[in-house]
Amino acid sequence: MSRAAIVTGASRGIGRGVALALAGVGFDVVVNYARNEEAARSVAAEIEAAGRRATLVRADISEAADRARLVETAYDAHGPVELLVNNAGVAPDVRADLLEAGEESFDRVLGINLRGPYFLTQAVARRMITTSSTNPAKIVVISSISAYAASVNRGDYCVAKAGLAMMTRLYAARLAEHGIGVYEIRPGIIETDMTGPVRERYDRMILDEGLTPIRRWGTPDDVGRAVVAIATDLFPFSTGQVIDVDGGFHLRTL
Repeated sequence: MSRAAIVTGASRGIGRGVALALAGVGFDVVVNYARNEEAARSVAAEIEAAGRRATLVRADISEAADRARLVETAYDAHGPVELLVNNAGVAPDVRADLLEAGEESFDRVLGINLRGPYFLTQAVARRMITTSSTNPAKIVVISSISAYAASVNRGDYCVAKAGLAMMTRLYAARLAEHGIGVYEIRPGIIETDMTGPVRERYDRMILDEGLTPIRRWGTPDDVGRAVVAIATDLFPFSTGQVIDVDGGFHLRTL
């Protein structure tokens, strides 16, 4: 039986890296995207070139109907889903000071980055419990160092990522009795479209000032490798675990 994974926000950046890494170890991948169909089709082509199946599903995970359609399409196309990777996320449209930020951005960021994954995980977990799979089912939550590192001009983003950290713990505790492991991966500064606008600043902080002990940018493949370690059952006696993929940023060295 083939192994199937759902990866949200899989058309670019970290999601793309995760989807391709999973295809490389034998997973068929449901490639979720919200807007960029061309990029999603490119990812699907690479997955198929690796000899695996790719199913494209356009869905905004902040919308309940879209989440339901994503889950139904995944199970109709692939049967039991062994792995859900909650990766989809957005940055604030405008980086606004905490004292000036408005509710519209807050609602948008929290809806996509927290509420969407929370209820998508609920829907997929219900299916995982009632459908059999050859291997233990797993859920991965891609959060960020912003779960604990305060950025006062991205308050909504930080709150969403901190919420994902608690979401991981909650689902890990609830699903352990069903043999479903839930894990949080916290990327640091990863080279993606989202970090493009701050490239010069972080080049200086990483390469010259030593912001991270490992003095380089992270890559989507770095995150993909961590997901593969979980997906291939290398942590059978762990759940709720936080895996830092951040170049050592969390060490907070002096």
